[in-house]
Amino acid sequence: MKTKIITIINQKGGVGKTTTAINFAAGLARQMQDVLLIDLDGQANATQGLGITAQKIENTVYDVLMNDVDPADSIIPTESELLHIMPSDMHLNGAKVELVGVKERETVLKKITEKLCGSYRYIVIDSPPSLDLLTVNALTASNSALIPIQCEYYALEGLGQLMNTLRKVKKGLNPNLMIEGVVLTMHDRRTNLSYQVVDNIKKHFKGHVYSTIIPRNVRLAEAPSFGKTIYDYAPNSTGGKEYLKLTKEFLAKQ
Repeated sequence: MKTKIITIINQKGGVGKTTTAINFAAGLARQMQDVLLIDLDGQANATQGLGITAQKIENTVYDVLMNDVDPADSIIPTESELLHIMPSDMHLNGAKVELVGVKERETVLKKITEKLCGSYRYIVIDSPPSLDLLTVNALTASNSALIPIQCEYYALEGLGQLMNTLRKVKKGLNPNLMIEGVVLTMHDRRTNLSYQVVDNIKKHFKGHVYSTIIPRNVRLAEAPSFGKTIYDYAPNSTGGKEYLKLTKEFLAKQ
């Protein structure tokens, strides 16, 4: 089984990055793909959003990165069949500093994911909302980057910095890194602004923008507080239907 590794990335907070990571990964699992979600964010929102409590966790991604724990010993099955997670906790925030002194510090995660290739069809990495050493590790380990962008006024702000990071990683660390695509999130059909932002982003990322657009949706916002994916919480909601549609659009391009 050939494994594809995808980092969900945007250094800007509040763009639906973790919501996309959870529901994209779970959507792939619903399409009968073996999926591992790696929570590489010290806020551990993806871990909590899948209902993984501290009692269920023996080892986290921090232990795998910094304490040489076997990655298989950190992976936990979720309530979604075929979806597993490598959980996170606040200790991961310290790894940003601790990795600085590590030899070949940008490739620590790559060596870990190489051990897992073949066990999963897709590995999805929820990166932190910053362009730090953890994010560079995620991009170095990945085949591609999936960029969620919210349909709001400042949507394109900071994207130059993100694209510059992607270029630098591609040039110096991972020549095979590609842009998987751009996912438009938090679209409000009631406002002209949302539609203007969509047009701007499509011009900016010609040919890279998914036609599926994720709407602002109360059910999407509620689902993580119940530790559920949108498919388990409200599958018939607009958010649930659109994330499933996004997953199918992605698979059709593979």
